Amino acid sequence: MKLNTKIIFHIMGLLLLFNGGFMLISALISGIYKDGVTFDIFLAGITTIFSGILLMFVTRDHKREVKKKEGYIIVTFGWLIMSLSGTLPYIFSDSIPDLTNAFFETMSGYTTTGASILNDIESLPEGILFWRSTTHWIGGMGIIVLAIAILPLLGIGGMQLFTAEAPGPSADKLHPRITDTAKRLWLIYFGYTAAETILLKIAGMSFFDAINHSMATLSTGGFSTKNASVAYWNDNPAIQYIIIVFMFLAGSNFILSYFAFKGKVQKVLRDDEFKFYFRGIAAFTVIAAVFIFFQANVPVSDYHPMVLGKFESAVRHALFQVVAITTTTGFVTADFTAWTPLLTVLFFGIMFMGGSAGSTAGGVKVVRHMLMIRNGLLEFKRTLHPNAVIPVRYNNKSVSGEIVYTILAFFILYMLMFIIGALVLGFLGLDFESAIGGAASSIGNVGPALGDLGPLDNYNSLPSAGKWWCSFLMLIGRLELFTVLILLTPYFWKKS
Repeated sequence: MKLNTKIIFHIMGLLLLFNGGFMLISALISGIYKDGVTFDIFLAGITTIFSGILLMFVTRDHKREVKKKEGYIIVTFGWLIMSLSGTLPYIFSDSIPDLTNAFFETMSGYTTTGASILNDIESLPEGILFWRSTTHWIGGMGIIVLAIAILPLLGIGGMQLFTAEAPGPSADKLHPRITDTAKRLWLIYFGYTAAETILLKIAGMSFFDAINHSMATLSTGGFSTKNASVAYWNDNPAIQYIIIVFMFLAGSNFILSYFAFKGKVQKVLRDDEFKFYFRGIAAFTVIAAVFIFFQANVPVSDYHPMVLGKFESAVRHALFQVVAITTTTGFVTADFTAWTPLLTVLFFGIMFMGGSAGSTAGGVKVVRHMLMIRNGLLEFKRTLHPNAVIPVRYNNKSVSGEIVYTILAFFILYMLMFIIGALVLGFLGLDFESAIGGAASSIGNVGPALGDLGPLDNYNSLPSAGKWWCSFLMLIGRLELFTVLILLTPYFWKKS
């Protein structure tokens, strides 16, 4: 079957239009703050829009059909072309003049990883900071899901794209039509962003900081407008608690949020993945809080007596970092690698957990861990009763063996790519701790890692080859491995 290349390039043009439009919004913010780079960002936006229009014009006579192969190509190359064009505001404004660094920062934004090469974030113009956060926000719900909402205007069905982009082992539908699903998800996403912005402003943030941190929170990205990240507000616990709540919501399945707004709260509370997600965060928080309280030095709140202040601070820092790493947001309130060796290992392990399926979080995803654990425990029963049919159950329904095998294959491939990722970083000169931390953080879309790439450092020290390699790991991690890696197999390109 011949590949429909024209529809691929046509949608690439459409994505460039989206990207350019968001750049113009950033140019407007730049103009409001008079930061001196308004024309540079505007020029980047116009260049991107013109490129998109040109692509769409050349391919205007395309066949309006997207099959599975085209879906995979559109998703992967869509993220690449968005990231490449997204470097233009950085390069045109000389904020990040080097292409390697600009591409790393942009890919980190769109994949909602939050890893940065910037040494002085606060010196950047407001328009560039806003664009940096915007890349998070676009990537959070998925560039392709954004495009799906308007594809019917072109007479194109979007189900194939949603399947390739779906951030978990399955994609429940809110509505029979995928376009309406995308619109509902974006409405929730936008609503949460607006709500957090208002609450952060009330709690004491400036409006600019509030909207930037809201975009970074709901996308589970982690880019901050401050060099110290959220630790800048360690003397304002209210701000950190608000961010914790919205990180938790962003890391949970957005479909559950939809059910909650429809009044179906019991459906949320009975969901197996949500219960596992909540209990996991609670358990890790208790462990971390105990060790922080008795062994680590944490900032003591000025608002309480010493003992209560230390207890509150220990719980808050523990909860914040557990939620930030679990949801792959990557905000930091302290250097968690300096607390105790046990907590360093704990947080390294949490990097492999990931948020819920159907969330904006990266990582393996909670539902996969849950089903692998359940399947592993059932192997004991199957060993004792080899003739019995004992299926894995999820939300009181049997999970097919095919899904279980796919999850196991995903996990094996994920760990294999982590090992290869760490080996390559080691080959490029990173020490053991930095190599495994950088690989785990990049493929898990977490952001802060270990060693030289820890919470108080950044990725600027990586060699150029290391930045391109980590960008690749971010991409395959964000797009669920198979979507990207299948393009590297010879049989994908064979005519069928």
